[in-house]
Amino acid sequence: MANNHDKPVGVPQLQQSKKAGDIEPFPSGKMTYLAPLPLPTPVPPYGPHIGELNDVHMDFGVGSPQVFSWQLILGVTFSVSSSLVFLFPLITGLLGVIFGYEQEAIWDSVVVMFEVGFEHVIFIGPLILLIGLGVWHHNHKKRSTLIPTRFNRQRREVCFMPSGATEPVFVPWESLSAWVIEAQGATQYGIHRQYGMGIGYHHGETLTSLEFQCAGLPLAISHWEAIRGYMEFEVNDLKSIQDLQDLQGPDDPPHEGLHTFRNARARMHQQIRDGSRSRTSGFFWYLYHVMTLWTIPNRLVEWEVRRLEEIGKQALPDAMREWSEPLPQEQWAKPSEELLRLSEQVRQLQKRQPRRPITEIFAEVQRGL
Repeated sequence: MANNHDKPVGVPQLQQSKKAGDIEPFPSGKMTYLAPLPLPTPVPPYGPHIGELNDVHMDFGVGSPQVFSWQLILGVTFSVSSSLVFLFPLITGLLGVIFGYEQEAIWDSVVVMFEVGFEHVIFIGPLILLIGLGVWHHNHKKRSTLIPTRFNRQRREVCFMPSGATEPVFVPWESLSAWVIEAQGATQYGIHRQYGMGIGYHHGETLTSLEFQCAGLPLAISHWEAIRGYMEFEVNDLKSIQDLQDLQGPDDPPHEGLHTFRNARARMHQQIRDGSRSRTSGFFWYLYHVMTLWTIPNRLVEWEVRRLEEIGKQALPDAMREWSEPLPQEQWAKPSEELLRLSEQVRQLQKRQPRRPITEIFAEVQRGL
């Protein structure tokens, strides 16, 4: 989940005069700007932090609930409980056989381990489940109360709801700043590197920004490319930027749920028939889903999505709802001539020098102004 107004330590304040390709160093790293203007990159778009997406607007900052989070909560609870009650007594019995104990002694030890495990699981199982549900409730409450940053590609504007504000702020798309952060520091375990991506703007003397950590620099740029691609009518659905495993059919909803489970199972069986997957792999697929309570996590995600949709629509300010209404096509805002010209120059340079970092290409194009 993205963070509002949460800059890493040592990162300088965003400067309005920066352009795509500019680099701003700070003691532990550097900040490289990707916008303004929003120039194209060759990185495939990826948008895990994108929520609702339609022909008019896209919400950024809070992605859809994930099945894995429920699998983790239920799977850990079930696995620990099963281990205490069944696995540990079984291991005890096998050790007794290996070391040559008598059958009666082995049975007695198995029964004792079962009774001890059962006594402990009555307390430990619900405790693990409550901790997991507590973490889920915290994140769910944050999702339900957070008003996402909304991008309207028909108006070519971005709507921010700053923390503590009563009315949203509308920012022209081509004036929005975007940046990626590279930072590193030394610890007792070696060099620790951090990457992040952010967007923001200055409203008077106040900086409003949205940032989150990424696993690497290309991934940070791909998050921005998902936003830019949507606003420039190059990205038109969530499937292309979120469904990397291709588990959603043409008529499936754009979030995880029962349909992704069924599609994954059907694909797994097809791969076994084709010989590209072994039956052993299929067995472990079933074992994993049995240990995570089969389709219950998928059903819980569908319930959570429905609940968030109902709450989210009620939480939006009236001005933001009106701004999100579709416009007649003749009223759609058009990209500036400068953006079109610079974007074409970037594409031509990228075609001639495909291995050159895109940020260097941005800088060269901007120097040619």
